[in-house]
Amino acid sequence: MNKSSLWICSAAALVAACVLAGCGQTQYVDGRELPPSGLLYRVMIAVQNPSAFTKGALVIVDAYYDERSAFNGTPSGFSISSYGGQIPVTIQNMPEEQIGAVYGSGDGSFNKVDYQKETGTAISGLSGFSSSIFLTRSQSYVFSANQANNVFTVSGASGGGSAPLSLPGVYRVSTNPGGTMALAFVQNSNYAYYPRQLSTSQSQAYSGGSSTWPKAAVDCEPQALPSWCLFQMQSPDHLDATGNYYGAPLAFDRPVKALYSNDGSTVYILNCGPECGGNASSVSVVPIAPLILTPNLNSGLLPCNASPCANTATKPMTTIAVPGGASNGLVDGTTMYLVGQKPNVISGQTYFGGNLSILSLSNNTVSAPTAISDGQPGFLSRIIEADDNTLWIAMTGCTNGLRAATSLPVGCLTLYNTFTNKVTLIEPYIGDATGITAVLGLHKLYAAEGGQVYIYSTVNGASLDNQYVTVTGTAWDVAYMDATTDADNTVY
Repeated sequence: MNKSSLWICSAAALVAACVLAGCGQTQYVDGRELPPSGLLYRVMIAVQNPSAFTKGALVIVDAYYDERSAFNGTPSGFSISSYGGQIPVTIQNMPEEQIGAVYGSGDGSFNKVDYQKETGTAISGLSGFSSSIFLTRSQSYVFSANQANNVFTVSGASGGGSAPLSLPGVYRVSTNPGGTMALAFVQNSNYAYYPRQLSTSQSQAYSGGSSTWPKAAVDCEPQALPSWCLFQMQSPDHLDATGNYYGAPLAFDRPVKALYSNDGSTVYILNCGPECGGNASSVSVVPIAPLILTPNLNSGLLPCNASPCANTATKPMTTIAVPGGASNGLVDGTTMYLVGQKPNVISGQTYFGGNLSILSLSNNTVSAPTAISDGQPGFLSRIIEADDNTLWIAMTGCTNGLRAATSLPVGCLTLYNTFTNKVTLIEPYIGDATGITAVLGLHKLYAAEGGQVYIYSTVNGASLDNQYVTVTGTAWDVAYMDATTDADNTVY
C-alpha cells in the first residue's frame, strides 16, 4: 500500500471518529476516551537525544498505518507533552490503567505518562539515579534501587513521602502486579530482601536504634521513629521478620528477578547462577504471604531450606534446576518461559549461549533448553508474547556469544513459536535489541534495535516497511499504549 492510499484510509478513519464524536461517542476500546492525537493504535517510542536542544522525547506513532504523522501530514508528528526527562531507557507499560512509567538515565527522572491525555508528570521522592525502578499498578508506591548510593527506596507515588533504606550493592527490584510486595536483589550476592511497612506499635518498638530491630532487619527508616524496615529473607540466625525460627536459611544462587503466579500466592525467584558468577541457575518457589508489605496483612512464615523444617508451620522451599539459564522469564498460566545464558568452554575460552527453557508450574518439570539469541551475561533480556502463538526475545551484546564463536547466524531478536515449541528464526543482526512491544490484534511487533524502530510480522517474522516510523535520535524502548492487557509489557 502506498502513502497516498494510507492517507485515504486514515482520512476515512478520522471521518468515522468525527461521526462518533458528533453523536456524543468519544470512546473506543474498553470504554477508553479518544486521546488528543485521535489515534486508536499507538506505539510510544522512548527517544534519546532527538535534537541538540533536548536529551529525551516520547514520540507516538500510528501503529495501524505505521506512520509518525497525521493522514494529511499535519501535524507532522505526535508526542507526549510536558515530558522533560533525559535519556529515557525503560517504559513500564500499563495499558489497563492507561498509564506508563518512563525512567530517564540521564537525570534520574521518573515520569508517569497519562495515555488518555498524552501528557507526562514527574514523580518525585527518589534517591538519585536508579539501576532498577517500578511503579505499582495501584500507583501507590515506587520501588527503586540506587546501586551507586547503596539505597533501596520506597516512595509514595502521589507525594506521600519516601523511605531510603540502606542496602549496599542493591541493583534490581521486582514488584508483584498487585503492588503488595517487592523484592530487592544485590549484585554478586545470594541474598534477597523485602520491605515492610510498620504499624504504629512496631514503629515505637523499633525507635531505639538497630538493637531494637528484629534480627532479620537490615535497615529501618527514619531511625527515630521508623515507618519502613527492609528485611533479609535469610535471617542470620534463621529468624523471620516476626522473630519466628524457621530452620536453615533459604539458599539462593545469584537471584536477579521475581515472577509471580496468576493466583497471586507464589513468587518465583530466578537464580541467575553461572551467568552472574554463581554456581547453578534455578527457580526458587516462595509463598508471597510472609512478604506482604502492608501492616497486619502478612501471614505465614518463610519456608526453610531443610526437610523437615524446624518450625512445623513452615515447608521446605522448592528449588527447580534450570540448566539452560534463568535470568528472565514470563508466566502464562501454568507455563513459565525462562531465558538465560549458559557458559560453554571452547579451547579454554568461555562463551555464553542464549537458551529458552519451559517450566511447567503444574508439576515443576523443565524442558531441555532451546538455543536462541546470545546476550550479555547478567543483563535482563526483553521477552513478550504476541499474536500467532509467538514469543519474542530481545537481547543486547549478541555478537559476543557462542553463536559468533561457532560461526552460526547471529542476531539479537529471536522469534519462538509457542505452539510448535520451536525457534522460527533469529532476525539478522542490526544492533542491540533494547525494546520490543506486541501490537496485539494487528499481527505486528515493534522493536528498538540499533537505535532505530523496526516492525516485524508475527505471522512469519518478515520485516515490514518502517520508513515512516523512523525517528531522529536513538530509539531505545517501545510500548503499545492501546493494548488491552498489562501483559503487553517487557519490563514489569
